[in-house]
Amino acid sequence: MVISTDSSPASRKLTAAMVIAVALILQVSVANRLPLPGAVIPDLVLLTVVALALINGPLLGLVTGFCAGLAADIIPPADHTIGRYALVYCVIGYLCGQASDEMDRSAVVPFVAVAAGALAGTLLYAGVGMMIGDPRSALVILLRVVPVQVLYDVLASPFVIWAVLRVTGRVGRDRTSSGGLSTSAVRYRAMSRERV
Repeated sequence: MVISTDSSPASRKLTAAMVIAVALILQVSVANRLPLPGAVIPDLVLLTVVALALINGPLLGLVTGFCAGLAADIIPPADHTIGRYALVYCVIGYLCGQASDEMDRSAVVPFVAVAAGALAGTLLYAGVGMMIGDPRSALVILLRVVPVQVLYDVLASPFVIWAVLRVTGRVGRDRTSSGGLSTSAVRYRAMSRERV
């Protein structure tokens, strides 16, 4: 499903909700079952929130992050206090949405935002866990888990970002001389500004 570039704000919100629902389903049914080294899995929902925030800005990033986090808090196998993911994804969605204006200045911004979002999200989730007394948020455990978690998130990010861009209609099928896809961050930001 590709949404046209002249879609309404309601259509963008519906698309964001569908993208988050697919990310939640993939997280629970695929990613959580991957036997990866380090007993850590990539956080596809966090990556999706970051991608949607980079495309649509801080407000939609904040709302999308809260809704995705609340859904991640209640969907099985939730083994934590309800509201932790909602808080973390809400903050990360807003902060990454702040970088959405920088996408036209550098092609590296999405990857830096994903890496920073993955690191900040993991640390914020652990920090909230420490504050409420979660024994899985001990410093010794975090020093082992955080680098692996960020690595897996960064490795999964190109696929998630491309899929979100594709579904939201931000990747065109303009053929280049090499036969690949041509994408321009300037064009994405221009389309976002037209919609606002």
